[in-house]
Amino acid sequence: MNNVDRILDKALQGTRIGLEDCVALFESDEIEKMGHVANQIMLRKHPDPITTFVVGRNINYTNVCDVYCRFCAFYRAPGSNEGYVLSDETILSKIQETKDVNGTEILMQGGTNPNLPFSYYLDLLRKIKQHFPDITMHSFSPAEIHKMRDVSDGLSLEEVIRQIHEAGLDSLPGGGGEILDDRTRRKISRLKGSWTDWMDVMKIAHRIGMNTTATMVIGFGEEMEERALHLLRVRDAQDECIANGYDSKGFLAFIPWTFQPENTNMKREKATPEEYLKTLAISRIAIDNIDNFQSSWVTMGPDIGKLSLSYGCNDFGSTMMEENVVSAAGATHKVNIELILKLIREAGKIPAQRNTKYEILKVYNENDSVQNDFVMQN
Repeated sequence: MNNVDRILDKALQGTRIGLEDCVALFESDEIEKMGHVANQIMLRKHPDPITTFVVGRNINYTNVCDVYCRFCAFYRAPGSNEGYVLSDETILSKIQETKDVNGTEILMQGGTNPNLPFSYYLDLLRKIKQHFPDITMHSFSPAEIHKMRDVSDGLSLEEVIRQIHEAGLDSLPGGGGEILDDRTRRKISRLKGSWTDWMDVMKIAHRIGMNTTATMVIGFGEEMEERALHLLRVRDAQDECIANGYDSKGFLAFIPWTFQPENTNMKREKATPEEYLKTLAISRIAIDNIDNFQSSWVTMGPDIGKLSLSYGCNDFGSTMMEENVVSAAGATHKVNIELILKLIREAGKIPAQRNTKYEILKVYNENDSVQNDFVMQN
């Protein structure tokens, strides 16, 4: 039995793999073997042949940002003529359009805009919840939360998170995770903060009862050890949440994807579909305490998204009615609900609409379709 076989067998037996094991898998090219094991582990958590998705919308409320990430093609510096902040009326209109097609989730994210006071976020969330009490606000990355703290006139990070939760923020997405190791973070987003800054936000959110998700972006030129450390640091934080018995379930999902270099200040070769699938499989194998793994069809395209359902994914992510950050960097894969149903069925699965908490709202039987046909708009 070679080393990779030994590691995979250990994982199948329910024994956790460690840092060296994880690095060895990343350095191996036995991708199909890893995918097979990842799929088996996924099936233990999700034995029914159901693949879920959420009907949601991305709203990029501002593109003004003062951390100047080299890999981002979306942001505009403070003072730029191309900078914007959406009006409250525009945001409410976009949410209404989401509700009109039975959408349940709003992923509202933007730049770290130094010109917006903390009260802006509180007032906006209260207004949204006043108009749409049932919509789930799965919004704001840890970097945005840190910016809110910076402009909050001396509030602690925990108090900022508590206040914004009380105002209507339901859960936190894992944006800005990139690579949770400072060697790479200093190269690609020096002003965005350390990996512990990102994790501190998530741990506080878990402590006060909020669910979150975690992400990883590969393809920055990071070392395999950094990828492995990222996975184990997420796993450790989830362990901490579970051990402390918080009301939160911690990280509800893990979502890896690949850096999109087009139109950015980083000229790198785009990571291959094989590299993505390998990373996905290793993530499912290594992170044994997060139930849901999400496909990244926005960056990889529908066909690889479909293939990811046999590499550890149980979820197809969001319909993404609107997406401006990734599309600014050249990934513009458009997917509507009918196509999501088709791709999930072609993968041999039964599609089901879920909410942000991964509770199933509707299972689509063989002949079911959707009247509301919408696409990701640029």
